[in-house]
Amino acid sequence: MVDYTEPICQQIDSSLAQILTFDTSGIELYVTENNPKTLNALIRKLKVYYKDIPDVDPYKMAYGLMPSQAASCPDAKQQYINGHFCYADKFAILTNGLGIIRHISFLDDDFKTAHPEMTIEKKSDSPDEDKSIGDATSLKPVLSDFFFLHPDFHPDTFLGDSSFDTIKTYGMLLNDFHFSKALIPYNLRNESNLKKVGYNEYGYPTCPGDPSLAMKYCGITHENGRADRVKWICPKVHMVKGKYVCDCKNPCSTATKGRTTYTYENLNFRMFPGIQRDSEEWNSLYKIRTIVERAIDHLKINMCVAGRKSRNHTTTKADVFLAGIASQLTVIVAHSMNCPQYIRSLKPLIA
Repeated sequence: MVDYTEPICQQIDSSLAQILTFDTSGIELYVTENNPKTLNALIRKLKVYYKDIPDVDPYKMAYGLMPSQAASCPDAKQQYINGHFCYADKFAILTNGLGIIRHISFLDDDFKTAHPEMTIEKKSDSPDEDKSIGDATSLKPVLSDFFFLHPDFHPDTFLGDSSFDTIKTYGMLLNDFHFSKALIPYNLRNESNLKKVGYNEYGYPTCPGDPSLAMKYCGITHENGRADRVKWICPKVHMVKGKYVCDCKNPCSTATKGRTTYTYENLNFRMFPGIQRDSEEWNSLYKIRTIVERAIDHLKINMCVAGRKSRNHTTTKADVFLAGIASQLTVIVAHSMNCPQYIRSLKPLIA
């Protein structure tokens, strides 16, 4: 049905139909672990036990101590959705700029088996960090499945949140899936508070205090789980008896070997992702990204997928996929009635 509704979307607004947005969410299952009393009781105990240690965050600690999956349903994985802990069936969703669903994938055991190349990260102490890792990790296999099913689709613009702000993601979007624009805000966790380095005409990073000085090349850094990076160090650093010494009178870093920075193969696409960052065009286009969140709410609330008294994984998948099919039928009916304004609104069509 996606192949059938795609020409309709292109006819309604071809520019919005060329946009692809991605997000993940979950359907909370009817399990004991989703009872708020279970987590709140653990948090209260931790608060009492660590009341004299202010550096301990009882909420993060409780997240780490809770089981990774529900005892009665292994498909109910621990997640952090919309600001709260829950045990849910996680799924990924792709929509176009019109808010029409293009693809849904449940990130279950079958999905992981079909994509053995996808690394499964160990749960950290930070729910926000786990959410970011999960979204970024699932993006490539979900896009691969989508383009395998629809080889004639050629969206040119990707919209994602800051969790996708990695060099590996930019390279994958540009080289593997041929997006010409990728609107992804900078992730503050990836940004340094130090003064930014510049770049000369050869693409070498330059000293933040003196742009005429190119930084020193210091080889290629290979790290597990990260893209290879070229390392550059302060131009006023040299070795004395096997130790780094910085001769800069006004160093921009407190490190003994001076300022260090890195460049990447796809650094240009991150800095200039097909559209000028923070421009009016960027801000106007990026506002469209929230359409995927509204599509998720439509599935959960209007299609009554959320709040079910069920814990069965197969039933959950069937309910979500049927809701997705209903959304495609809405597009077809609205188009047949010459009411494109109702392509995401089933109720006005029935009334």
